[in-house]
Amino acid sequence: MTLAPIALPRLAHAYDELSTSALNVDVNGIALKGFDPVSYFSPSGPVAGKAEFSAKHGGATYQFSSLLNRDTFAANPAKYIPAYGGFCAMGVALEQKLDVNPQLWRVVDGKLYLNVHKEAQTRWLEDVKGNLDKADKNWPGLKDKAPKTL
Repeated sequence: MTLAPIALPRLAHAYDELSTSALNVDVNGIALKGFDPVSYFSPSGPVAGKAEFSAKHGGATYQFSSLLNRDTFAANPAKYIPAYGGFCAMGVALEQKLDVNPQLWRVVDGKLYLNVHKEAQTRWLEDVKGNLDKADKNWPGLKDKAPKTL
């Protein structure tokens, strides 16, 4: 089944459309727009982190809502970092590097996936396995390209 591309607003691109970074971070290197990556795995869901509880990993700075969450992350960062460098999972499936809304997320098989807007998330959820297969295939060829070139 071939799906028609979804219309995505130009403003949905990552923070810097010319950046070839594989990480979706702001100008200060903050990932997840400052949301606490460990909080996505809690029953209450994502919460904003605080600058005083931060940790660097893989070129990005993550902020946490508590010292406990920072230490939990430090013990196993691979468990908590978002897939596709924090870019939109549906966007990667469609061969795009798009920014995200950190409140549009899902944890699937223990991995955090984010989406740019509700329409993208709805479409992603229609075929999670198929979209993840596409995104996993696309990511190696996209991760070092600037969003504007895609």
